[in-house]
Amino acid sequence: MVQQSTEVILVNEHDEMVGTMEKMAAHQSPHLHRAFSIFLFDARHRMLLQQRAHGKYHSGGLWTNACCSHPYPGEDIATAAARRLKEELGLETELEKAFHFTYQASFDNGLFEHEFDHVFIGSVNATGIEPDAKEVADYCFKTMDDIKADLQLRPHMYTAWFKIALPHLENYLATRSSLQPSDSA
Repeated sequence: MVQQSTEVILVNEHDEMVGTMEKMAAHQSPHLHRAFSIFLFDARHRMLLQQRAHGKYHSGGLWTNACCSHPYPGEDIATAAARRLKEELGLETELEKAFHFTYQASFDNGLFEHEFDHVFIGSVNATGIEPDAKEVADYCFKTMDDIKADLQLRPHMYTAWFKIALPHLENYLATRSSLQPSDSA
């Protein structure tokens, strides 16, 4: 079993491991590291959003996708995604790797994100969500149209990676007609 670690996996632009680094050190300078993001949809094609706990080391209080984090060194990315989803929201669901992208962002507190982000999608039932208060302040379900409208009005209320990932997600969903969110449901 892989042990919990405060280290992240440093990677090159091809997602090949080049080392490890303590998580905060990696966020104090923009070292490219492996991460994952999970997007979950209910039967009505609404996306589960979480509001990050206000005490998070960056982006506290901001809205974002269902779950995101980093795998431990030696941990498979899909295993890490399932583990973290259970830890943050108390959820277990089948996750499908959708795509990946690389992004870089800086924050007001001097920290950075430079991540090779593996994106997973899955289904969620509105019951059974048990958020960890240290990680999640609140959660809700919104349609893609409502999310995009809110992003236009209040972009400062969403995480940097969510705003970058959303167009990639929309492009991916457009290729998967069975997964396309629809407001008509």
